[in-house]
Amino acid sequence: MKITLVKSLIGVLPKHKATAESLGLKRPGDTVVVEENAAVNGKVAAISHLVKVEK
Repeated sequence: MKITLVKSLIGVLPKHKATAESLGLKRPGDTVVVEENAAVNGKVAAISHLVKVEK
C-alpha cells in the first residue's frame, strides 16, 4: 500500500498530525510504502482527507 501526503499538516488537529507522522509522513509529497493491515487501515481512515492511497 502506497500512501502519499497531499495536504499540509499546518492547522490540522494534533492527533491527525501525530497519526501522519507515525506513518512516516512529515511534509506534503512524502510517500511511504507499508503493508496493509488493520492498524494501517485505521490510521489512513483517520487522515483520509490529507492523504492519497494506492493499493
